[in-house]
Amino acid sequence: MTAETLNPVQPVNQQIYRILRRDIVQCLIPPGTPLSEKEVSVRFDVSRQPVREAFIKLAENGLIQIRPQRGSYVNKISIRQVRNGCFVREAIERAVVRRAVTLINDDKLWLLEQKLQQQRSAINHRQQDDFFALDDDFHQLLAHIADCSLAWDTIENIKATIDRVRYMSLEHVSPPDRLIEQHYAIFHALEQRDVAAVDAAMQRHLHEISETILLIRQDNLDWFNEE
Repeated sequence: MTAETLNPVQPVNQQIYRILRRDIVQCLIPPGTPLSEKEVSVRFDVSRQPVREAFIKLAENGLIQIRPQRGSYVNKISIRQVRNGCFVREAIERAVVRRAVTLINDDKLWLLEQKLQQQRSAINHRQQDDFFALDDDFHQLLAHIADCSLAWDTIENIKATIDRVRYMSLEHVSPPDRLIEQHYAIFHALEQRDVAAVDAAMQRHLHEISETILLIRQDNLDWFNEE
C-alpha cells in the first residue's frame, strides 16, 4: 500500500486529524469501525505519536472512543449530542448574525455574495464535497464579519457529530438547493440591515438538522444511538 502524502510544512498530527475527521464525517469510516494506530501510521508513513495525538483530538470532538488496552472505535452518532450541539450552535450563530447587521458594509456583502456564487457553482457541477466545505466557509465568514472569530472556533469544536448528519442529509433530506436558498435569505436580511429577519432566517436554517436527524436515522439505524 502506498502511503498517503502529507504536507511537509504543516504539523503532521493536525493533518492526520483533519483527514480522519473528514473520512468519519463523510462515513468513509463508518460508525463502529475500529481504528488502529498502527494501520493509520502505515497509511501516512509516520510514527505512532502524531497518530495518537490525532486520535486524542478526535475523541475530544466526540468522533471516536479510545479504550485503553482495547483499542479505539468510531463512535455511533449520538442523537442527544447532535441535538445539544444544534442548540448551542443556534444560540451562537443567531447572536453572530444579529451583530453582523451592525457591522455589515458593501465590501463584506460582496464577500458573502462571492461565497454564494461559489456554492451555486458547486451545485451546478454536482460537487457535493465542495459545497459542504463552502457551507462552512459561509458561516465562518459571518463570524468574521461580526468581528468574533472565537464564535466560529467554538462552533468548530462542537459540530463534528453534527457534521456527520449534515453530510448524510445532503443527498436527499436537505439538498444543497434548499440550503443555498436559506443562505440567500440570510444574505438578503443582512443586505436590508434587518435584525429580526436575519435572526429568523438563521433560526430556520439551523433548525434543518434538528428536523432531519430522525429521517436520517430511519435509513441507518445501526449508526445511531440515543445517548
